Amino acid sequence: MDPSIPQPWKYQSLHPLDQILSDLSTGVQTRSQLKNFYAFYAFLSEIEPKNVNEALADSDWVTAIQEELHQFERNKVWHIVPQPEDRTIIGTKWVFRNKLDELGTVTRNKARLVV
Repeated sequence: MDPSIPQPWKYQSLHPLDQILSDLSTGVQTRSQLKNFYAFYAFLSEIEPKNVNEALADSDWVTAIQEELHQFERNKVWHIVPQPEDRTIIGTKWVFRNKLDELGTVTRNKARLVV
């Protein structure tokens, strides 16, 4: 048996296009990719809240806020101290965004605390 000649059971030149069910430009999705997508999709909010009160009313955004605050603790970015008499306090604001994939599907709720 000559190894340079492809075996018919290992090689298939073309798959018939009439048997392909989905759009060819999307690529191949495996079952494990879909499982991960649907596992996290249940914990995402489709709306972006306008203020903190709207975000605190939605448990998905509360989770995103907690993740941001845990990042501060983990990276030791800040610590709370009493306000000095001769200093002003720096104001902060929460910014809420939905991160989208290339198909426009929400993949992550992102909360940022900005100065």
